[in-house]
Amino acid sequence: MSEAKWYVVHTYSGYENKVKANIDKTIENRHLEDQILEVRVPMQEVVELKNGVQKASQKKMFPGYVLIHMIMNDDTWYVVRNTRGVTGFVGPGSKPVPLTEEEMLPLGIKREDIVVDFGVGDTVTVLSGAWEGTVGVIQTMNEQKQSLSINVELFGRETPVELSFAEVKKMN
Repeated sequence: MSEAKWYVVHTYSGYENKVKANIDKTIENRHLEDQILEVRVPMQEVVELKNGVQKASQKKMFPGYVLIHMIMNDDTWYVVRNTRGVTGFVGPGSKPVPLTEEEMLPLGIKREDIVVDFGVGDTVTVLSGAWEGTVGVIQTMNEQKQSLSINVELFGRETPVELSFAEVKKMN
């Protein structure tokens, strides 16, 4: 299996978040979670001065573009290319060109590999977020996304919850 790389997709201006939502939904429907790992609309914090009041807001770094971390193959290319609002991949002709590590650095997207001391079947405690303090048994782990899922009891039912490696700690 080839390695996942970051690709840039050109969209209609103002459609970046819709494209992200559509691709996320397609990933879920077609079960492509292991091939299309992440879809991002890079944002930056900007301080604006309106009516003499400073206001912090989020602005798109690259209007008209969406970043996708994926393994390029015919299926993933087709899914992304035929998403409503996408005009195409960035690259010469119809051949998408992945971003290099140097191009990724200024975007603040880092790939720190977290070394973990737990595996499927281990009991972990959630350290942060909405499930803080919850104890669960690891059901699945995704090394590339650096995430895992545990089952938590919600309304009397076992419900899977996806968490990042950094959010949990192994119980002794």
